[in-house]
Amino acid sequence: MKYIFLVMFLVLQTFAGVVKSPIVSVDEQNSQATIKIDKIDVGMSGFIVHKVSSEQSIILKNIVVSSYDKDSKIATLDMSTFDALRNNALPSGKWSVSAGDEAILAFGYTRGLLIAPNEDIYHRVTRSVKKLQWVHTDLFATTLSFNGHPTPLREDFTKFSIATSVGLVFIYLDEKLFTLDAKSFKILNITDASLKQEETQLPFYTRVEEIDAAWWGEGSSKLKSYEPHYYELLSKANPDNKELERLIKKYNTKVDND
Repeated sequence: MKYIFLVMFLVLQTFAGVVKSPIVSVDEQNSQATIKIDKIDVGMSGFIVHKVSSEQSIILKNIVVSSYDKDSKIATLDMSTFDALRNNALPSGKWSVSAGDEAILAFGYTRGLLIAPNEDIYHRVTRSVKKLQWVHTDLFATTLSFNGHPTPLREDFTKFSIATSVGLVFIYLDEKLFTLDAKSFKILNITDASLKQEETQLPFYTRVEEIDAAWWGEGSSKLKSYEPHYYELLSKANPDNKELERLIKKYNTKVDND
């Protein structure tokens, strides 16, 4: 238990606090921008803010760190449309991203959602870390029920993150704890978490007894197996992560030998 606390403390220390940095350059054709920063993790998400006046600013784009050069300390940001606060009744400006605008990353990293296979593991992890504000999985299960998805989809995590300002998602899989950026679903960290898993609740631990299902469509079927589904979600969002690839192969080998 002390080991889990130490690991989680180090993870949170790594991702503590909002990161702000001015835009250095913009490549509109490739929808990219760059910042110069001492340290940043690939996969971190955020947005670009343009200052309209001394008292007013506007969010122009969503961003995700796509690469980082440790020698030059230049991070490349992939830009996309910011639509989290979309309101058709309000006018929209025609500002474009330019050098000097501010990139804000790791927003919401003080709030986390833990996907765990049972109540014991859920409470062991969340109770050991007081620094993070945990958003209970009951709220996520209620959102899934509203969406008609007893099998959670990647888009469900994204929408939940926007609605609740959750910046980090933690997924417990096969004695590992995966730390993800909630919007990009990129793996920020993988740590050992050797907790005994005696039972599995599907689709994850929650006190919500039944998640309503839509009549048809992706996510409308009940989840049949915990690990394969979440490994698949992680794999699709992190196709180039070698450590994840190794862990999936190890898991599949274990299943085949059982």
